[in-house]
Amino acid sequence: MATTILQEDLIDSVADALQYISYYHPLDFIKALDEAYQKEANPAARDAMAQILINSRMCAMGHRPICQDTGIVTVFLNVGMNIKWQGDMSVTEMINEGVRRAYMNPDNKLRASILDDPDGARSNTGDNTPCVIHYQLVPGDELEIHVAAKGGGSEAKSKFAMLNPSDSLVDWVLKMVPTMGAGWCPPGILGIGVGGTAEKAMLMAKEALLEPIDIQELRQRGASSRAEELRLELFDKINALGIGAQGLGGLTTVLDVKVKDFPTHAANKAVALIPNCAATRHVHFT
Repeated sequence: MATTILQEDLIDSVADALQYISYYHPLDFIKALDEAYQKEANPAARDAMAQILINSRMCAMGHRPICQDTGIVTVFLNVGMNIKWQGDMSVTEMINEGVRRAYMNPDNKLRASILDDPDGARSNTGDNTPCVIHYQLVPGDELEIHVAAKGGGSEAKSKFAMLNPSDSLVDWVLKMVPTMGAGWCPPGILGIGVGGTAEKAMLMAKEALLEPIDIQELRQRGASSRAEELRLELFDKINALGIGAQGLGGLTTVLDVKVKDFPTHAANKAVALIPNCAATRHVHFT
C-alpha cells in the first residue's frame, strides 16, 4: 500500500523543523566545537569559541535564534516513487508555506532575508520565501527530507573553479581559504564538490554540509577512498593555516571537511567549495 503524505503534515513538519534548527545547534557540532575549545591555546580564539558555546546554550534554553541571520532555506527531498499526495497545493507550494509559517511564528519570529529582483529593486519578500528546493525521485514509499537554513555571510564566501585535470585540488583549496577571511564565521565545516559539471559540483558541495561531523572517526579508521584522503589532508592543512576561530588565530579553523565526488568529462575537473559557519543549522527527518 502506497504512503499518502497529507498537505498539512508536510507544511507543519517543515515549519517545525525550521523553528527547531533556529535555536538548536546539531549535537555533533557542539561536541566538535567543545573538543576544539578544550585544546585551544590561543586566548582570543578560545574566548570566541566560549562565546559561541554560551550563546548556543542560551538560545536552546530560551528558544531564540542562534544568529540574527536566520538564513536562506534550502531543502533536499528524496521522494519515493510510490508516494501519493493529498492536498490542493504543489509540493513546492507546501514547503514554501512551511517556511512562511516558521518565519512568521509570533512566538519566535525569524528575520526575513530573501529579496526579490536580486539585481534590481531587491525588495524583501517579507516571509523568507521562496526557498531553494532540490528533488530526487527514489524507489520506495518514503519521503526523506533535509532542511537547512544557510547564513548569507558564509554563502557569500563560496568558491568555484574549473581546474585543469592535472591541477591540484588541495593547492586550490589552500589558496581559496585565506581569501575567505573571517566573514564566514569560523570555526565551521567546508563542503567540497569535485567532478560532474559546474552545477553538479556546487550542488555536491552544498549537500556535503548536511553530513555528520566525523573527521576524528575517519582518522581512527583510516581513509578508504580518494575523497576520504582529501578530507584528512585538507583538514590538517587548513587548520595549519592558523586562521582560527573568528579569524583570531589558533588551532581550529574547520571542525570537519566534507568531500563528495562524481564522474566527470575527461577535459574537466570542476571544484566547488562552500563553507558552513558557526551557526550550523540543518535537520534530517522522514
